[in-house]
Amino acid sequence: MDGWEERAGALERTFELGSFAEAIGFVDRIAELAECEDHHPDIAVSYRKVTLRWTTHSAVGITERDRELAARSDELV
Repeated sequence: MDGWEERAGALERTFELGSFAEAIGFVDRIAELAECEDHHPDIAVSYRKVTLRWTTHSAVGITERDRELAARSDELV
């Protein structure tokens, strides 16, 4: 998965969008995915940048589900 890094037990990637409004729209799409899957990333927003961190707290690290949802996140940009 291009752009994703393993950091401190999570898959992390920062996306840069065209505007603040586009960044928030991306966060909305991620939130919808997370709710449907009942698996929620940590999300940080800084103007046009959105950083996602997928991890499974109960497994204390990265699982196949995190990898799947990270890949699906890429499709929502």
